[in-house]
Amino acid sequence: MARLGHTIKAVLFQVHSIAGLVLALLLSLVALTGATMSFEDEIVDHFNAGIMQVAPRQAPALMPDELVARLKAGQDLGKVSAVTLSSDPSAAVHVRFARDERGDRPTSLYVDPYDARVLGSPRGEAFFATVRRLHRWLLIPGDGKGWGRPITGTIALGLIVMLVSGLVLRWPRRAGSVKMWLKPNLGLSGRGLHRSLHTVIGTWVLPVYLTMTLTGLYFSFEWYKDGVTWLLARPHVATAKMAPKPPRPDSRAEPVGIGFDRAWMTFQREEGTRFSRALLTLPAGPGTTIRIRSWGKASLLETTRDEFRIDAVTGQLASAERFTDKTFGEKIIAAIYDIHRGAILGWPGKLAFMMAAILMPLFSVTGILLYLSRRKLRRAAQTPLGRLVPGE
Repeated sequence: MARLGHTIKAVLFQVHSIAGLVLALLLSLVALTGATMSFEDEIVDHFNAGIMQVAPRQAPALMPDELVARLKAGQDLGKVSAVTLSSDPSAAVHVRFARDERGDRPTSLYVDPYDARVLGSPRGEAFFATVRRLHRWLLIPGDGKGWGRPITGTIALGLIVMLVSGLVLRWPRRAGSVKMWLKPNLGLSGRGLHRSLHTVIGTWVLPVYLTMTLTGLYFSFEWYKDGVTWLLARPHVATAKMAPKPPRPDSRAEPVGIGFDRAWMTFQREEGTRFSRALLTLPAGPGTTIRIRSWGKASLLETTRDEFRIDAVTGQLASAERFTDKTFGEKIIAAIYDIHRGAILGWPGKLAFMMAAILMPLFSVTGILLYLSRRKLRRAAQTPLGRLVPGE
């Protein structure tokens, strides 16, 4: 039995080392870009505070279609794809545009809701858009439809293998020793210090990394997304979400004769004053159904939102999916993005996840140093298996 245990550990050790060497650079890249986006909302809001607010007036705000018409009058800004409206009379309207013929998306604009005057383009939007594409798809052409998505998903699977194998290899004889698990020996130097930092700090961040990878896979593989949906959602909800989706039309096609006003009026009748902001998105192709995502005034998370689908021609409500009507499992599915970035725990959670992501290069560097030192020592003597640690 002991010999079998040594054999298993030897195999796991090789798997851990090889996976670490192959994925070190990519893992560091994905982690650091994720850390950069941790407080994106707060950073963008801070830099653009001056163009996101207007002086409230007695006059009623423009209806969405009139606002868009005035905005586009006399200037070629591109095709409007979405507007974000607010119940706050001092909040500016955020206007987004569809991709142009080259596939580029023009920068969005903040607009005065009372007279459609352009207040400015949000600073930092292009930077974070690039960081997001790098994090999700490694800037590989095709974005979510290209090879970038399965590659980052495979990287996440490799990290799970490294985490599990590292935990098994690190498991001490005195498993109940808190000091052995959580206290690095900073009095060491060289190889000993590298090993201590690699293993102990790895133990600290292991739960965070597992959370990041298990939720990140939801956005990488359809089979994983379908499995999570089947497991957590009610049968009729899971069946609807797992149904094959029709090919997505060209997002550059401009819907003919479709406006926001009818859908906006229907939404206002449904929600009244309960919402704080609402994102109205035009259909990407020839359809007439507008999607409206709305956030309540007490909503603190991006994913705690309601979603409506309204016919833009008739104003008829096609569907209403309210967050409060979801089961516990369905709320977990809806909040996967906020779980992925730690926002489910508020700003302390985002800070903890950001710090864990920033530490990823530490494991890459120490793991490579341990590998190189092991190769150097192998010529002098064979290192006993019991002293091997992940990364050596």
